[in-house]
Amino acid sequence: MASFSPMADHLLPRLIRLLAPWLLTAGVLLSVVTWAGAQGPLPDVRFGAVEAFRDPVAAAEAGVGWERILFYWSELQPNGPDEWNGYHVPGDWLNLAQAAGRQVVGLLKHTPAWATDGSPGCGVPRGLYLPVDDPGNLWATFVRRVAGAYAGTIDHWIIWNEPDILPGTYGAEWCGSVEDYYRLLQVAYLAAHEVNPNVTIHLAGLTFYHDRSYLSRFLAVATADSTGADYGYYFDVVSLHIYFQTEEVPRIIGEARAALAAYGLNRPIWVNETNASPDADPLWPLVRPCFQVTLEEQASFLLQSFALALASGAERVAVYKWVDSGLPPGGEPFGVMRPDFSRRPAYEAFRLITTHYAGTQSARADRQTLFYQVTLNRGEQTTRVLWARTAMTTTVSVPALAEQALLVQQTGEMESVPAVDGAYVLTLPGARCPVEHAQCWTTHPDCIVGGRTVLLVEAASGEAGPATAEASGETPAETPTAAVEEGTPGPDADSLLTPTPVPTVAPSPIPTVPPTPSPVPSPTPSPTVPPTATPVPVPTVAPPEVPPDPAADLRPSSVPVAILLLPLTVLLLVAGLLRRAPRRG
Repeated sequence: MASFSPMADHLLPRLIRLLAPWLLTAGVLLSVVTWAGAQGPLPDVRFGAVEAFRDPVAAAEAGVGWERILFYWSELQPNGPDEWNGYHVPGDWLNLAQAAGRQVVGLLKHTPAWATDGSPGCGVPRGLYLPVDDPGNLWATFVRRVAGAYAGTIDHWIIWNEPDILPGTYGAEWCGSVEDYYRLLQVAYLAAHEVNPNVTIHLAGLTFYHDRSYLSRFLAVATADSTGADYGYYFDVVSLHIYFQTEEVPRIIGEARAALAAYGLNRPIWVNETNASPDADPLWPLVRPCFQVTLEEQASFLLQSFALALASGAERVAVYKWVDSGLPPGGEPFGVMRPDFSRRPAYEAFRLITTHYAGTQSARADRQTLFYQVTLNRGEQTTRVLWARTAMTTTVSVPALAEQALLVQQTGEMESVPAVDGAYVLTLPGARCPVEHAQCWTTHPDCIVGGRTVLLVEAASGEAGPATAEASGETPAETPTAAVEEGTPGPDADSLLTPTPVPTVAPSPIPTVPPTPSPVPSPTPSPTVPPTATPVPVPTVAPPEVPPDPAADLRPSSVPVAILLLPLTVLLLVAGLLRRAPRRG
């Protein structure tokens, strides 16, 4: 019998072990590329998910338009400035995102122990106030290296995370002052622009719950800097994190817009994290006395918060997060997928967002006593998002734009409904308002999350009056449209405004040699911030084409099985060949 040489006998098993990970990666990449190619237009970049790379095939299937990836300084350079751990963020994550048309946004944080005199992780980097071109400015050197290494692949960088959480408090990530954070941002802006003139610098995500004055105090420091105006005060985008309470979305976005306006500034606003984590998932037990949320309510929250963010002028929105990867038992679950990659109802809600919110050109919210309606004008289509605000089941009459519409439940169930006498009559299930809500920490007296959400999709465009509650004869409250001027009280915080386009903010000029910034002055008292601001909706990115048929843009329920089996098939074939190969003896 013929036989392989001893060398081949040893080399082939080793070769297959070496090639297996690459074959698996290539198979997943092929799956993503095939799936993305079958879907036609690229996903709407406005709708994102934190760490979508945890399940890139599911992300491509759901139409995730952007994702945020953490870049830990302490992991990239754990032992010193001459080290570089490129395995911290594998290139496969970025390649898979690019193949699916998904934009990656990086977040820089976590000081290595060797780079700070303070606490590792949250400590102020050593040499931060040295000139940007001084090698002793360790933060400048790091930002220059990371921004240069990924230029063209990652052009959006968020500088740190949640600096408004007081040092010493649970979850604190920044142990410096507001002035220190401004300097951190200033250095990052200048260093990044040296190596990537197309870079966009984002403020760290603010929680607004820990310190609602932080943005105003930061802007007071920034606008007091004599060098700031020439560089747009060293930031291009404001980042927000909004959780649990649906109606906090327009309020927090409005407060951020008002804080900017108080200093004569206008910047795009991104909601980088939003979600209502469930404590009632039978597959993931969790005891939480406050903010009790069911799986159904988590799905409702996503549909409601994304719609309200668009109507409030947010440029982008992302769910935190895609998969509860590595979550220990008893940990708070936020993923639209569990640690075992099984999908919560929130996953289907996200698919409905990317399907029926995509291509939104303008958005308007109408807040009634009993219910909410958000109207998304999508060119050839109009999507209206409706839910009850109270525990009362409410019947509403929605003026029709066409002879029939697609009625979509938040579970994904659909039916065609005809207009009767120029309107659609819908029943909105009441919200579940937990009794303990009144005793828990909250900033809003209403139900935490609205009732089950319904979507009404019509192959028509145009303006129609808002829905009315049939039983009560409720009529819409007046919607103010006047711009908010500095020093002028804005409209009531509970009112929503008709959005206007967000102006594009051009990058500030960057000098050939970055100047040595002056020491940051002490903060001046924050001005009174109006309760709301002129909302601004969004799209700075051209929306994708929307098909005229309301049901035509629904995606299949799952990735074709043949595509998903490609990596396994390749591995099995190679393994079979090895088993059939003649052996010695």
